[in-house]
Amino acid sequence: MTVLYDNFIFGPVRSRRLGLSLGINLLPVDCKLCSFNCIYCECGWTLGGQKPRFNDKKAVLAMLEGVLGDMVEAGTPPDVLTFAGNGEPTMHPDFEEIVDGVIALRDRLCPAAKVSVLSNATMLHRESVRRALRRVDNPILKLDSAFDKTVELIDKPLGHYSVAKVVEWMKSFGGECIVQTMFLRGEFEGQRVDNTTPEEVEAWLRLVAEIAPRSVMVYTIDRDTPAPNLEKVPVEELRAIGERVKALGIECSVAG
Repeated sequence: MTVLYDNFIFGPVRSRRLGLSLGINLLPVDCKLCSFNCIYCECGWTLGGQKPRFNDKKAVLAMLEGVLGDMVEAGTPPDVLTFAGNGEPTMHPDFEEIVDGVIALRDRLCPAAKVSVLSNATMLHRESVRRALRRVDNPILKLDSAFDKTVELIDKPLGHYSVAKVVEWMKSFGGECIVQTMFLRGEFEGQRVDNTTPEEVEAWLRLVAEIAPRSVMVYTIDRDTPAPNLEKVPVEELRAIGERVKALGIECSVAG
């Protein structure tokens, strides 16, 4: 079943990877807006031919201030404020300004909370996006495969995408980023889907070593997917991949 967030601020939710997370949605509340069309996305398919619509920055920050204030007053502040929602948050034209506003609210109302961004890394070519991501605590950047062909199959970019170029932008963070990878298997439109093969994992590990991120998040399908014939990867296999990441001297969390 497709899951869309029906407001600018959602949750809090208990994240498998981040703890008690209050979500910040910069995308439309009635549809998904993304530069990817991932076959595993819980928000469903990205619909083409629509004029981009983004949530107003003042309205987002005003709602966040209210919700965050209520949570702090109730004694249940979030562990993390997470830019996520109905698509790719870094597409928002005012992303950097909103990040600065969120950080200011965090510092004033709940300074112990972290600010995280879940991003597919397609907007790293924008200097303003890179600046904003360097200011948050957890810039979490997607890298689902070392091969363009596999990314085309799994993530289905809606514009030009080059793994090599994205990796170069990730390397520019000087280790101050987190790499996130979805591992899955199955079939899609008559093609085999599997980014867990030895060839895939070894090539991916080489890129992880190049990027040298602060940490890596390895996970698999947890909710319904728009493509019907996809499979979870057993947690034992994910842990084995995680151990290979740790052997590189990089922290790795696993969510099965």
